[in-house]
Amino acid sequence: MSFVRDFILSAPRRLAMPVLAFPGARLAGCTVGEMVTDPAAQVAAQRALHARYETPFVMTAMDLSVEAGAFGSRVFATETEIPTVTGRLVTDGEQVARLAVPAVGAGRTGVYLETARRLAREPGGAIALGGMIGPFSLAGRLFGVSEMLVETADHPETVHALLAKTTEFLVAYAQAFRATGARGLIIAEPAAGLISPPAMRVFSSAYIRRIVEAVAGDDFEIILHNCGAKTAHLAAVLEAGAATVHFGRPMDLATAFARAPADVVVCGNLDPAVVFGELPPEEVRARTLALLQAGRDRRGFVISSGCDVPPTTPPANLDAFFAAVREFNAAG
Repeated sequence: MSFVRDFILSAPRRLAMPVLAFPGARLAGCTVGEMVTDPAAQVAAQRALHARYETPFVMTAMDLSVEAGAFGSRVFATETEIPTVTGRLVTDGEQVARLAVPAVGAGRTGVYLETARRLAREPGGAIALGGMIGPFSLAGRLFGVSEMLVETADHPETVHALLAKTTEFLVAYAQAFRATGARGLIIAEPAAGLISPPAMRVFSSAYIRRIVEAVAGDDFEIILHNCGAKTAHLAAVLEAGAATVHFGRPMDLATAFARAPADVVVCGNLDPAVVFGELPPEEVRARTLALLQAGRDRRGFVISSGCDVPPTTPPANLDAFFAAVREFNAAG
C-alpha cells in the first residue's frame, strides 16, 4: 500500500483535500500570474492556506496549460486569471508525426517541479502533491478538443499517434515529480469525460495506466482526477489503475462508493464554482455536512471540491467548508 493511501485509510478523522491553490494568492499577497510563473509565490500561497486551515495536503496549482505550452502551444495569461491554451498546434496526422516531444523542464514545467520540490521540504507535516494534465486532455489542447472528439471516430490512428507522444512526455514529467520528493501526483483528465466509456478505455485509461505503471509505488501515489466523468464512466476510470480517484459534480458518489474496490480511495465532489464560489457560507456548511454524511460508511473517502477552487472564491466559504469538516469530525 502506498504512503498516501495508507495515510488516508488509517486517518482517525475524515480528511479534506479540496483542489486548492489559487485562492491562496489573496492570503499570501501575490497574484495568479505570479503563482503560475514563480515557485516562491505558489509555495507562499500553499503555506498561507495550510496555516489557516491545517490542510493535510499541499499541492501545486492546477494549471492545465503548462504541458501544452511546453509543446509549443500559445497560452493566454493575465495577472488575475488561470492561463488557457489558445488555438491548435497540430491539425492533421502529418503534423502529429512531425511534432517533437519536449524535454522535461521546457516552458513552465520547471516552475511546477520546483514548487513540488519546495513543498516537499516545507515544515508542518502536510503531504506534498504535484499535478499535471492527462494524456487525452493534453492531446485535446494540442489538436483542439472538439476536433479531437471527432478524430477518435474518423482517424483513431492519428489520435493514438498523438497520445503516444503526450504519454511519453507525461511519463517523464511524472518521474520528475517523483524525484522532487513529492508523495503523489494529481493527473487531471477532464476531456476524457466527454467521450463514451468504451472510448475512454481506449484513448485515456490505457495511456494513464502506462504512467501509473511507470511511477506509482509505495512512496508515490497517482490520484486520477476526472471532473467530467459520469457514473457510466466509473469502470473505465478504475481501469486506469490509479489507487485514488477524484471526481467532479457529474459523478454519483453513492454509486462510486458502492462499486469501487474497498482499497481504492474516492474523492469529491462539491461543485467548485457554485458551492465554493457562489453559495452563502451557511449553505456551504450544509452541503459539506451532507456529503460527509453520505460518505460516512466509506472508509476510503476524502471530501473535496469537484475540480480546482476558483481564485475568486470568498474566504468565508473556504472557512465554512473547513469548519464543517471539523464539526463533522468532532461529532464522531
